[in-house]
Amino acid sequence: MNRRFKYVIVTASTCLLVVLMLGTVLGRGNAAEDAYRHFAVFAEVISRIKSDYVEEPEMKNVTLGALNGMLESIDPYASYLSSDQYKQYLKSRESKKANVGLLLSRRFGYVGVINSIPGSPADVLGLTTGDVLETINDVSTRDMPLAYAEMLLEGEPGTKLELTVLRVRRGSEAQRIALVRAPVKYPPATVKQVSPDVAVLQVQSLEPAKIKEVAGRLGEINKQGAKRLVLDLRGNCTGSPEDGIALANLFMEKGLVTFLQGQKVSRQDFQAEPGKAVWKNSMVVVTNRGTAGGAEVAAAALLDSKRAEVVGERTYGNAALRKAITMDDGGAVLLSIAKYYGPAGKSIQDNAVTPSVPVLESEQAAETEEDNPTAPATVEPKPSEDNTLRKAIEVVTIGVAASKENDRKRTAQGGARGENPDVPLQLGPLNVPRPKQ
Repeated sequence: MNRRFKYVIVTASTCLLVVLMLGTVLGRGNAAEDAYRHFAVFAEVISRIKSDYVEEPEMKNVTLGALNGMLESIDPYASYLSSDQYKQYLKSRESKKANVGLLLSRRFGYVGVINSIPGSPADVLGLTTGDVLETINDVSTRDMPLAYAEMLLEGEPGTKLELTVLRVRRGSEAQRIALVRAPVKYPPATVKQVSPDVAVLQVQSLEPAKIKEVAGRLGEINKQGAKRLVLDLRGNCTGSPEDGIALANLFMEKGLVTFLQGQKVSRQDFQAEPGKAVWKNSMVVVTNRGTAGGAEVAAAALLDSKRAEVVGERTYGNAALRKAITMDDGGAVLLSIAKYYGPAGKSIQDNAVTPSVPVLESEQAAETEEDNPTAPATVEPKPSEDNTLRKAIEVVTIGVAASKENDRKRTAQGGARGENPDVPLQLGPLNVPRPKQ
C-alpha cells in the first residue's frame, strides 16, 4: 500500500469522525461533549500510529482491528464483514452444510466457544464453554469477524477441519485438534424418574420441533404420577429466544415471559398463554455456564416469575435480536439491535441468569487432563457424582429453606466434602447421564 493511499484512508477516516462529532454535538447537548473528546482521542491515536509507529503500518489492518475491537466491546456476537465476506455469508445461509457443532462468540479479541452441541464432533473431542480458538485451518482468529469464523467451520460432510485451541479454564497450552465435519444431530429430550414423586427432564438442545417433543415428555411424566420436576438445561446452547419463550410457556399459565427492547425497537412484551401450559406442579431448573440462548430466556422467565428456583451455575448470556446492517461499500455489520429481558427487567445478554441456589460444577474433565497430561482429548472422563443434580432434587423435594438448613447442619458436622456449604444431601445412586461441562 503506497503512502498516498494510506494518507487518503486516514484523511477520510478523520473527515468521517468530524461529521459524526458535528452530528452528535448538534443532537445531544452535554453528552456530545464527552463523545467529542473520545472522537478526538481516536483521531489523534490514528495520527500517532501513522507518524510515530516503529514501521509504516498496514492501515487497512489498523482500521479493521479498531472496528472489531469496538464491536466486541459492546457486543461479543457482532461482526463486521467486508463486501466479499458478506456475499459469502449470504450464500452460506442458503446452503445446508455439515458442521462441527460449535457455537461461538468473541473473547479476548479471538473467537471463543459458547458450547458444543452434545454428540457433535466438537463435543466428542471435549471442546466446551470458555475454550478459545486461536486458529481455524491455520488462519488466526485474531480480529476475525465472528460470522466469518462460523462460515469456516462449515463444509461438506467428511471434510477435515483443524483448530488450535486454548483451554483457558484448564490452564493448558494451546492444542492442535483435527475434526471431521458431519451433519449436526440434536439430542432428544430424556426423562428419568428418580423416585415415585420426582422426575428429571433433560433438554440439551432447543429448536422449534423440540418444544413439541418436550410437551410430549411432560405428558408422560404426568401419567407416571410424578408431582415434582427437575428441568435440566445444562449445556443447552441452541435455539432462538422464541424457542425459549415457547419452552417457558409449557410451565407458565400466565404472566410476562420476557420482553424485547432496543434503541430503535419499541418494547414488545411476550405473555404466557394459559392454553399452552402442560406442567403445573412444583419444579426446579438446572443451568450451567454452557446454558445459552433460548434456554436462558426460559430460565429467566421461570425464576423471575417465581415459578421455579434455578440451581447450578450462572448462564452464558446470549439473548438478542440481531440484524445485518448493510454499508455503502457492500459490507455489513451484524449487530444486536434489541435485547431480551427477564420479567424482573434485567437484560439476559448483559447479566445472564444467576441461580437462586448456586452450585459450582466440578472440573471433572480438567482433573482428568491434570492426572494424565499426555492423554488425548478423546479420553472419556471417569464417572462422577452429579452434585448439582442432587442439590436440585433436594430443593424440589424439601424447598430452599430446608435445603439451606441441611447445608448448615452438614457444615457443622464437617460435611461429606469438608466445610463446603454446598455439600448436597446424599440421596443414593442416580442413574442420570451427567451432562457435559
